[in-house]
Amino acid sequence: MTSEEPAVRLAGLTKRFRAVPAVTGIDLTVSAGETVALLGPNGAGKSTTISMLLGLVRPDAGSVSLFGIPPARAVRAGRVGAMLQECRLPWFATVGELIALARSIYSRPLPTAEVVAAAGLEALVGRRLERLSGGEAQRARFAFALAGGPDLLVLDEPTIGMDVAARVHFWDAVRRRVETGSTVLFATHQLAEADEFADRVVVIAGGRVVADGSSAEIKRAAGDRRISFRLPGTNTDALARLPGVRKLEVQWERIVLTSEDVDATVPALFQTHDGVRDLEITSAGLAEAFLALTADSADDTADGKA
Repeated sequence: MTSEEPAVRLAGLTKRFRAVPAVTGIDLTVSAGETVALLGPNGAGKSTTISMLLGLVRPDAGSVSLFGIPPARAVRAGRVGAMLQECRLPWFATVGELIALARSIYSRPLPTAEVVAAAGLEALVGRRLERLSGGEAQRARFAFALAGGPDLLVLDEPTIGMDVAARVHFWDAVRRRVETGSTVLFATHQLAEADEFADRVVVIAGGRVVADGSSAEIKRAAGDRRISFRLPGTNTDALARLPGVRKLEVQWERIVLTSEDVDATVPALFQTHDGVRDLEITSAGLAEAFLALTADSADDTADGKA
């Protein structure tokens, strides 16, 4: 193992549950220090992929390595911290006892005060886990994942149940870990979080990777772009028939055209309509790109999870 080894390497990863494919040949490399978002519809194979990445599920084919070694060795070495959707907490314990347990597992744990502050649990250290709200329990899971000071944080739907303030605090804490050199791989349905916090966005659908790139690259991959402008008193039916136009919306005083061929739509717009003002051209949002990239993919994978 060298320092040049990627934090995550998945090669030809495949998993079936009975006769149904859950993951079908995923290849993914995450460099040390990257923050990568994993997106996909329900049943896309994200949770199965994460389970194989952590060594919790054995793949039918393909290989997994974390920092150049098998997942089990990386976990035993304290290099990996995970926050999973279905991680059951010892509800009879207090938050403080949970953090103490997590710290005892690792050879070089973070200071207790640092873990508590990062997870925003200062007022809850003495509270039993069974008395936590859903968002507070998520913060306790984050503390458990963070306690060992891992080089790789794997987060599966980490902010589910958190209120706005808790989400802001959570992502601030994740940013601080990245600044110290940690790698972060997180699966989410919160497209805004992927857009804002990820260096890369990997879209999985039907058990395979259908797009991989920066948020801007993923948006461009959808193809469509938006043309917004002012044109008082115009016939919107004529605008809808312009070449390349797939959708027309009227938003207050502005007309918004969704076009699959801006180079054809814009010249035709000016040739056929006088008085176009304040024209703006923007890429599709991440939500639109996500829907376009996953629309034709099978969603009948066996894991049935996000």
